[in-house]
Formats: sequence, C-alpha cells, structure tokens
Amino acid sequence: MDKILEFAKEPQVVIVLMTAVCVLLIITIINFVKTNKMVKKYNRFISKFSKGANIEALLGDYASSVEEVKKENREIKNEINIMEKNSMRCIQKVGIVRYNAFSDTGSDLCFALALLDFENNGVVINGVYSRDNTTTTYAKPVEAGTSKYTLSEEEQAAIEKAKRMADSYYINVK
Repeated sequence: MDKILEFAKEPQVVIVLMTAVCVLLIITIINFVKTNKMVKKYNRFISKFSKGANIEALLGDYASSVEEVKKENREIKNEINIMEKNSMRCIQKVGIVRYNAFSDTGSDLCFALALLDFENNGVVINGVYSRDNTTTTYAKPVEAGTSKYTLSEEEQAAIEKAKRMADSYYINVK
C-alpha cells in the first residue's frame, strides 16, 4: 500500500490524474446540459398532448384517427377513379364550323357542330339555313372520330377542329 501512495505522489501521476478528473468533469457537464435539453423537449412534447392525460391512450387515439384517414383516403381515391372513368364518356371536345351553303345568301348562317368524348365518340350536328328562312338540322353519330354516314366537308372539319382543340388543351394541362 505504501508503494501505491509513493507512486501517487509522483508529479507525472498527479498530472495524469488531474487531467482525467478534468476530462470527466467536462463530460459530466456536457451530459448534464444534454439531459436538461432533453427534459425540456420532453416536457414541451407532453404539454402539447394534454394536461395530465394518459399518453398511451392519446397515442392509441391518434393511431385510430390515422387509420380512419387512410380508409377515407382510399375511398376518395376510388371515387376519383370512378369519376375519371365516367368523365371519359362526357363531352370534352367541341368543334364548330360556320359556313354559307348558298353563294347568293347572306352571312354564314349554316353550321356544323361536333360534340365528342375523350375517345372521339359523340355526334356531329349540321344546321343548314335555306333560302326560305328555315333551318334544317341533321345529326350523325360519330365513333372513333368517324361516322358510318357520309360526312360533309364542314362536318368533317368540325370533327377535326374538336380533336385539335382538345389535343392542344390536354397538352397544356399536363
């Protein structure tokens, strides 16, 4: 035991021990500061939940709420998919061409109107203004941009115009 005490009295040993004590003191202070920060963060976190409430119950409620939101989100996505599919069949493309059927009649009182869905199905309506101040209207079904009935130049132009206008719109939207 005496040898240990004599060894401890050596200046180099005292310096090493004092350095170790200082390092340990610094580490302790750093740990104390970090612990205080964590306690403050924890207290702020707990105070946000509720005063005196059971955190486990609160977390359980939040987990249930999250599951409900996920379920509602899935339902909304399904509804959106159904609406998108249905909207494909709605009139989305419109093209109109005005023209003069008779050279001796005034302004362009005749028209061809194409009403098409996303897949270019729909109808082309042609209104021909005659010399006796009456209008005769014709409607022809359109499937995939064509009709099984003979189309006039104006009707075909209205269909093409509808397809072009829609194509430029969809390009700009996306």
